[in-house]
Amino acid sequence: MIYKVLYQPDKVQTPRRETTRTLYLEADNAVAARQLVETKTPYNIEFIEELTGNHLAYEQKSPDFKLTEL
Repeated sequence: MIYKVLYQPDKVQTPRRETTRTLYLEADNAVAARQLVETKTPYNIEFIEELTGNHLAYEQKSPDFKLTEL
């Protein structure tokens, strides 16, 4: 499954729209996606969303869509 992760680049940074970044990754479930990001990056996760069907197709059309290997 593909997950969209919204995050702040620093764990102690308070979430703000201006500094929120996005990454896309493949994982078995949302818990596995969260664990992967938390163990391999210094990011403060705001939100994790599973992408399926039309939503995935829409996101894949974005020039910023790129699966991240962690």
